Amino acid sequence: QVQLVESGGGLVQAGGSLRLSCAASGHFLTTYAMGWFRQPLGKEREFVAAITWNGANTYADFVKGRFTISRLNAKNTVYLQMNSLKPEDAAIYYCAADNTFSASADEYDYWGRGTQVTVSS
Repeated sequence: QVQLVESGGGLVQAGGSLRLSCAASGHFLTTYAMGWFRQPLGKEREFVAAITWNGANTYADFVKGRFTISRLNAKNTVYLQMNSLKPEDAAIYYCAADNTFSASADEYDYWGRGTQVTVSS
């Protein structure tokens, strides 16, 4: 089994920044791709960003230029730096891992429990 634990969520004012972390353990392989997804209240889960084991990445259009995904393989940890936050970025943010590098939530086998991000206007 693979365990993923997110941290770093919280309340921030619009225009502010947060950095989310996701620590992996268990039978996690450094070669796994990792992704961030989010689910706003009352809405479907949506893709935010993903990164391969060697740093190739992709982003949803609505976060390009504001969010940055990165990973530190030595610590089995992936990060999501979120800048210029908007009220519409408020959601539960989930970390995911899988063999496949994808923007589709269906491709990911392993998920964390999520961390809440709230953005006040």
